[in-house]
Amino acid sequence: MSKSDRTAAIAEIADKLRESGAAVLTEYRGLTVKQLSQLRNSIREHATYAVVKNTLTEKAAAEAGITAFEGQLQGPTAIAFVTGDPVEAAKGLRDFAKANPLLVIKAGVLDGKPLTAEEITKLADLESREVLLAKLAGAMKGSLTKAVYLFAAPLSQAVRTVDALRAKVEAESPATEAAPAAEAATDVAEGGDES
Repeated sequence: MSKSDRTAAIAEIADKLRESGAAVLTEYRGLTVKQLSQLRNSIREHATYAVVKNTLTEKAAAEAGITAFEGQLQGPTAIAFVTGDPVEAAKGLRDFAKANPLLVIKAGVLDGKPLTAEEITKLADLESREVLLAKLAGAMKGSLTKAVYLFAAPLSQAVRTVDALRAKVEAESPATEAAPAAEAATDVAEGGDES
């Protein structure tokens, strides 16, 4: 490989590392071409999987400011450059590694922060972005419903109290009106006897 080809390859890998939201470093020793094709197809929607040269990748990572791959670039290496959902890409890699133990997830980087193999597995265990957003929306809707109830409760209690007072006043009003009428009838009856 000529010096200009090396420089171009380093620049290409560095650009992919910068443009990707995440990258996962793997070792694929012992996997067949067919298995690598299956892996590429399984994560195609979320990432591109490329076999890379260790020395070029080391220089490209340094150029991109990524320290997560230091000491990890040994053996046959490939990188999953994640441009889609990092959780789904991590799930695809984890599931493929379970079915094909020769694929070893070594390290990764997510939004510039280094990830260990265990952290990538934990990332894969998360639910997808859409599910998490749906759960958040449901929780917010529940909180809003509670808030509306809490704000409406004093108002409805006040309305019930006013209605109870009104009913009490109305219940007492006919008795109060009937009493003066009965007194007037009594006065008339008493006055009629005196004359």
